[in-house]
Amino acid sequence: MWTRKELKEKAKQVLRTSYWKAFLVSLVLAIISGGIPSCSFNSSFSGSIGNNGSSMNLSGFFDGIGDWLNGALLVIIIIFAIIAGLIALAFRFFLIVPLEVGVRQYFKQAAQEDVNMNYLGYSFKKEKYLAIVKGMFWSAFLNFLWFLLLIVPGIVKAYSYSLVPYILADNANIGTKRAIALSIQMTRGQKWNMFVLDLSFIGWYLLGTLACGIGVLFVFPYVNSTEAELYLVLRQQALDDGVCTRSELNLMV
Repeated sequence: MWTRKELKEKAKQVLRTSYWKAFLVSLVLAIISGGIPSCSFNSSFSGSIGNNGSSMNLSGFFDGIGDWLNGALLVIIIIFAIIAGLIALAFRFFLIVPLEVGVRQYFKQAAQEDVNMNYLGYSFKKEKYLAIVKGMFWSAFLNFLWFLLLIVPGIVKAYSYSLVPYILADNANIGTKRAIALSIQMTRGQKWNMFVLDLSFIGWYLLGTLACGIGVLFVFPYVNSTEAELYLVLRQQALDDGVCTRSELNLMV
């Protein structure tokens, strides 16, 4: 059985020798996913101009034109919103998601004394890319359906699917259904402890919000490293219990 203290201590040991590499890896993901805090303030001003000399005879005509323009503008806005949404979705799943798996691969391997920033490009290899995109998309879609049902079930299922990127990092071609099923099995009976582990970082995040929140960036390596340690523990437990095999996870004997 794992404890938060043990995981965090292992994470600290890894970061003592490779903190700045871990920081750069976490920073890359934060930049590309738009997760960098900002302390900028925006102001907006609005005004209106009236014209009391408008002709009453033309008011109906201009009202009709105005209604038509408003309707056309609404359609254009909706079309652009749909296009922007599709572009954002494609950007996330075809670039950010593979990079996220690469980040998980880096921290997982760093926890095993294999510190190599080249793991960032792990998911973009030809034989892995589409399988990883498919697996991550399907797990996200299933989680989305649970959130449509209720918030709490969605959060619970988010923990159930949380190990999918690590499993795909171990073996990208394990299969979408198997990766999700294995993540569910690995997290069974562990979700509450995982939730408490996440809560234990709140103090660090609050501290990181100082200096316009930029300090949060320095917390990311600690969190990512701890989560990788958790996966390694749960993976070993799954291997010991016969839930999966080393060959299935592409691990060397």
